[in-house]
Amino acid sequence: MPLGRLMQGKPHAATPGVTIGAPRTYELFGDVCFVGRRNRAFTRLAALSGAQEGDRVLDVGCGTGYLTRHMAARVGPAGTVTGVDPSPPVLAYARRRKQRPGSAPCAYQEGIAESLDLPDASFDTVVTSLMLHHLPEELRPAALREMLRVVRPGGRLLVVEFQPPKSRLARHLVHGGTAHAMAHNRVDLLDGMITDAGFEVGGHGEIRPWLYYVQATRPGE
Repeated sequence: MPLGRLMQGKPHAATPGVTIGAPRTYELFGDVCFVGRRNRAFTRLAALSGAQEGDRVLDVGCGTGYLTRHMAARVGPAGTVTGVDPSPPVLAYARRRKQRPGSAPCAYQEGIAESLDLPDASFDTVVTSLMLHHLPEELRPAALREMLRVVRPGGRLLVVEFQPPKSRLARHLVHGGTAHAMAHNRVDLLDGMITDAGFEVGGHGEIRPWLYYVQATRPGE
């Protein structure tokens, strides 16, 4: 059985998306995959988000809160950071994790990406990392439209996804070790999906070994 399936949690009643049910295993897997560079990679992602000190930040599909805590350090004690995820076990794990001194407070709530229980235009920056591939393809546009709804005009979006290796053998190994959705993740479609949701794409790039990101803004102020 692929490791990815072993980490899956119980299905959430409100979404057909995949949830994570084994947070400690997920964290260990993440550390191993980034071969000691995970903290550096996510510190860079927090910077690429464009979030400023004092920002209100939302992390959609926050999982164990790894990027959430990096965003809290980025915006400082005057900011706020909210993490949303459909999995109670990973939210409980995230709430137990210590934050860096001088970080914004982190609040975690249960919810689904395609129907966020949050007010319109209530965040300055929205981030999401390694979440979209857990949703069926037909629901990904709805999740991005929800991110557009909750970020203020002129606010920022950072979408981070797993970039499959280019070689067939490496993709086969990823497929066997994780799941089809990761081995065949179409990151080349992200820019278009984000634009179709109503954002203006400002840039994209790679962070080795596994990540592809897109930076965007909501038109407005």
